[in-house]
Amino acid sequence: MSSTESFSNYNDLEKKTTSELLKIINKEDKIVPLIVEESLKEISVLIDKVFERMVEGGRLFYIGSGTPGRLGIIDASECPPTFGVDNNVIIGVIAGGDTAIRNSIEGAEDDLIQAWIDLEKYHVNNKDSVIGITASGRTPYVVGGLKKCKDEGLLTGLLTCNKNSKASKFSNIKIETIVGPEVVTGSTRMKSGTAQKLILNMISTTLMIKLGKVKGNKMVDMTLSNSKLIDRGVRFVSDELNITYSEAEKLLKQSNSVRDAINNYKNN
Repeated sequence: MSSTESFSNYNDLEKKTTSELLKIINKEDKIVPLIVEESLKEISVLIDKVFERMVEGGRLFYIGSGTPGRLGIIDASECPPTFGVDNNVIIGVIAGGDTAIRNSIEGAEDDLIQAWIDLEKYHVNNKDSVIGITASGRTPYVVGGLKKCKDEGLLTGLLTCNKNSKASKFSNIKIETIVGPEVVTGSTRMKSGTAQKLILNMISTTLMIKLGKVKGNKMVDMTLSNSKLIDRGVRFVSDELNITYSEAEKLLKQSNSVRDAINNYKNN
């Protein structure tokens, strides 16, 4: 039996109080970052390999079904507003298409060839990288997608919560975070999903920093699309240039870019 399908260490959950359930879930959640820590070397290798291709114009794709697919889409969709990159730099692809973001699409994950069909819509090439996300490591959509991608010369990576899975055979770099049984048996949206989210945060954030989208510790290319982000941008400019909030606000209004506001001030 795979680790992600093994029975929970807890029984009679329906008989426990709210407080008892929360303590159990929290206890299990605490182990996830420590398990992820054991894979930092592999995560680093994967990021560096993806980065080498991105500087040559390559893109990063995430493929998955269900929760893993949604996590990939969340991570990809947050990069443009946070770091000011194009929507086609990091792309999330989910079995069943956009409808599957909100609704379960029965059987979509069982198709071995659909992931490649979905990726072909983006005219993928051997400069691109594809990371499969699957807790079990045997989701056909991901397995078939990674196999075809590897055959076509794309860099392939894998985020999974089982050892020596089917998908690992077609992954240049595999990240196996064995978080153990879920509190609710088989509910891999829990610890497995948390591990995947933590690693996706690492991958995209580190890539964006390496691509020059962060200055010091600030998102200098973020999209100024609402009042909260504009305020944040003003504070970034004020702190970076050691000027008043009102002075920084004026600079930002003139340039509509944190990076440009800082550079224009320094160049004058």
